[in-house]
Amino acid sequence: MSTLKRMVVTGREGQVVLSLLERGAKDGRFEVIALGRPELDLSAPETIEAALQKARPDLIVSAAAYTAVDQAEGDEEAATVVNGVAAGKIAEAAAALGVPVIHISTDYVFDGSKAAPYVESDPVAPIGAYGRSKLAGENAVTAATPNHAILRTAWVYSPFGKNFLKTMLKLAETRDSLNVVDDQVGNPTSALDIADAVLVIAANLLDSDDPALRGTFHLTGTGEGSWADFAIEIFARSADMGGPTAEVGRIPSSAYPTPAKRPANSRLDCSLLEARHGIRLPDWKQSTSIIVERLARA
Repeated sequence: MSTLKRMVVTGREGQVVLSLLERGAKDGRFEVIALGRPELDLSAPETIEAALQKARPDLIVSAAAYTAVDQAEGDEEAATVVNGVAAGKIAEAAAALGVPVIHISTDYVFDGSKAAPYVESDPVAPIGAYGRSKLAGENAVTAATPNHAILRTAWVYSPFGKNFLKTMLKLAETRDSLNVVDDQVGNPTSALDIADAVLVIAANLLDSDDPALRGTFHLTGTGEGSWADFAIEIFARSADMGGPTAEVGRIPSSAYPTPAKRPANSRLDCSLLEARHGIRLPDWKQSTSIIVERLARA
């Protein structure tokens, strides 16, 4: 790509959107444009096509979503409009414009019962409203255009917005000890790392019409752990910086009931993405350290 390409990203406030704006500015290959309400409102899918046509994208990143997992249990219709119907409309607009679409999805499309990390071809079986709404989005994107890359990620954290890492640091400011779930395992994933990967995938899609670069891929940090492991790592790195820290008690999910059931196994196998796009995200502990340090210096 010799000229600057227009990457239009849905949403204005999400972790991936803000990370793409930051990383895109440094990358130099793309002009990253965040497009959200009122011009583009995912809860009003009829706004999508005109807003995207006006933005004249070379590529669209469908990043915005209804992410309130517990709230979705009592509001599945609204979650499905945003995560399902709107995702399909974005992909339809991409098809009409003749441009690729990158759609961000989730580990919640799986039920979490598998003993090993999930591969892309494993059967999907969401156990909650959020997962069902995101699966509807995957299916709608796939039906709308073959020129897509669906990226399933998990346990996203960053310097932006609300996320587990920032919540742990905030709680540790006023508490000496915290109980954290230890029987759910996954791959903590930095939104900044996701953004770096999206930039590479976007360039690949624009450079080549190879079908092997399209389809569904898993994109998470390298390495795995439980939520308790993640919290312990956060506090260890925070302690290194003289920041807030707390003792972590390991508890089962049954001791911390939530409206939405979470997958016990959220681990995703990312080897297909590495084989097709040449992408392997950093170890999650390395990325955690970078973000804890950044927040400490802020």
